Amino acid sequence: MEPSPALDLATARQTLDSQPFSKLLGARLTSFGDGGATLEVDIREELHQQNGFLHGGVLAYAADNALTFAAGAVLGPYVLTGGFSVQYLRPATGRTLRARAEVVHAGRRQAVVRCDLLTLGEDGAETLCAVAQGTVLPVQAP
Repeated sequence: MEPSPALDLATARQTLDSQPFSKLLGARLTSFGDGGATLEVDIREELHQQNGFLHGGVLAYAADNALTFAAGAVLGPYVLTGGFSVQYLRPATGRTLRARAEVVHAGRRQAVVRCDLLTLGEDGAETLCAVAQGTVLPVQAP
């Protein structure tokens, strides 16, 4: 899959940085292109739920954005999430959440994308805590 010439890592990062909620969470794109994207969020106390684990909403946010950016690498810069599901496998703990998404199939009308949600421990080891899959749709430029 070839990345759209209109959307490269620098442009994708500018797009993410223009989202107030993404800025609030401190999200960053660490890779983008060739039908894939990786988004990271540092895990901090204010993102925890009552039992001390990363809140499921933060995982869902990361999946949603990683899925959409991965699809944008194939469909172009004007895309929206059509829908997605998340399966939580274990409580998310660690220092960083990493959402690694990859396009499974892309056509003219939609892309199907999957995403692994991993936490990184202090030693850098990855632990899979959730998986997501969704569809992303191309839309008209504003």
